[in-house]
Amino acid sequence: MSLGRRLGAELVGTAFLVMAVVGSGIAASRLSPDDVGLQLLENSLITGAALVALILTLQPVSAAFNPVVSAVEAALGLIRWSEAGLLAIAQVTGGILGTVVANLMFDLDAVTWSTHERSGGGLWLAEVVATLGLVVVIFGAVRSGRTETIAYAVGGYITAAYWFTSSTSFANPAVTVARMFTDTFAGIDPSSVAMFVLMQVVGGVLALGLVRLLFPHPTHLPDSGTA
Repeated sequence: MSLGRRLGAELVGTAFLVMAVVGSGIAASRLSPDDVGLQLLENSLITGAALVALILTLQPVSAAFNPVVSAVEAALGLIRWSEAGLLAIAQVTGGILGTVVANLMFDLDAVTWSTHERSGGGLWLAEVVATLGLVVVIFGAVRSGRTETIAYAVGGYITAAYWFTSSTSFANPAVTVARMFTDTFAGIDPSSVAMFVLMQVVGGVLALGLVRLLFPHPTHLPDSGTA
């Protein structure tokens, strides 16, 4: 698979993922203005459904949509580190593009810096947990030769993690950065981003160790881009 095609798939996939997150958040806040719980339910279901569709569609090319996932792929020898870096750039770029498009679709300014501060020990721990779980779900399937289940496993996990983590499970540096650019339901204040990303990296490192412990002898190592 050519690197150019993989970069394109990561950019497009992450853009649509963030459009789903931000767009459904805006729609939920407008449709259910007085019920935050219902807003979160709407946001989580749409995000999970979008993940299933996007992974099923783009998995034959590349469907990580997440710099932490690409970094773990590199650590496990599935792709080169240089490729992981380029994929991360495509993912962040796609995520920002997705936020801009979502804002415009709902007649907002293309960029509105978020004022939704998300800070505190509980939220930071939640991002470690959310990212650790996501990476284990993905690479547990990869290393046990069940890559056809990844779309459903990831969609289900993220839908659930919206609810069982206090941070609503960002679990993705590209998505976190992109959500700075919208002052809506899904936004995150720029001052909160660095710690979220750091905790996601910590979660990814811990998950890498757990994946190697639980799945020491991979049944099948797929071509890059299948996670």
